Amino acid sequence: MVPVYNEQDSLDTLVREIREVAAAQDYDVHLLFVDDGSTDASWLRIKTLAEANPAIGGLRFRRNEGKAAALMAGFAATRGDVVFTMDADLQDPPQEMPRLIERLDQGYDVVSGYKQRRLDPWHKVYPSRVFNRIIGLLTGVHLHDHVCGLKVYRRKVLPDLRIYGELHRFLGVLAAAHGHRVTEIPTLHRARTSGVGKYGFSRFAKGFLDLITVLTLTRFRWRPQHLIGVIGLWVVVGGSLVALESLLLPSRVLSALIVPLLGVLLIAVGLVAELIVAERPLGSLYEIAERTGWCTQQKTASQLDPVAVSHDHEL
Repeated sequence: MVPVYNEQDSLDTLVREIREVAAAQDYDVHLLFVDDGSTDASWLRIKTLAEANPAIGGLRFRRNEGKAAALMAGFAATRGDVVFTMDADLQDPPQEMPRLIERLDQGYDVVSGYKQRRLDPWHKVYPSRVFNRIIGLLTGVHLHDHVCGLKVYRRKVLPDLRIYGELHRFLGVLAAAHGHRVTEIPTLHRARTSGVGKYGFSRFAKGFLDLITVLTLTRFRWRPQHLIGVIGLWVVVGGSLVALESLLLPSRVLSALIVPLLGVLLIAVGLVAELIVAERPLGSLYEIAERTGWCTQQKTASQLDPVAVSHDHEL
């Protein structure tokens, strides 16, 4: 399953490489593209590919809804007992699929790739390393690259993955929180040859806020006060110490208390809002405008039934 956003130049090559791997390994593969409101000719290419190959299907969003929504729509529509995800930019080689399958067969439920030699600019590489280490420290799920799009899942994992916004960065954490076995293997990484990167510096600030959300939804879902309250206590203690130091300047006491208390209030309101959003029906995350290929035989994501498979590894 491949989320797509303005990747018209890479789709033919990606399909060819996946088919070559499938033929070499004797995999029975169904390929699903989810077009996340592309503004280029990506959907036209997907329709052309689907017309030429009955094993290819596609969904198109009416507008850009984000990668998390694309993944949720794809998870609902995929068929088979093993589900791969990869990005459409060709940076993650399909040739790594057999190695991920081999690792999955060692008793795991989710296997994530990580770029052993990452061919990205330094300003993406180093902040990403710090961010991944913080995720491991706070969640106990230690992956080199939580954001890597190259992953393989057993079907039983998919119903437990409820993501929205930009929570696709934490799929490994969410799977582990439901008791699924998660691991990783080093994979090859290729430099981008077409299209443009979709992420900038702002993703790191959003990532830290989403990390707080994930901690709330996994470790503190039934006791959010243990998270919000502890943060509030520390801020109150810190603000009180600043206020005591500012007794000689009474005009500074009020400002010393108001600023941290406002911070606690905003965090608390944000977490309550996230808990409310997390209970919304998944179908409200996106609006499918068009289907192609084998996806035209299916009505809505909520009506999809599991497909019985006869092959050991239908993907």
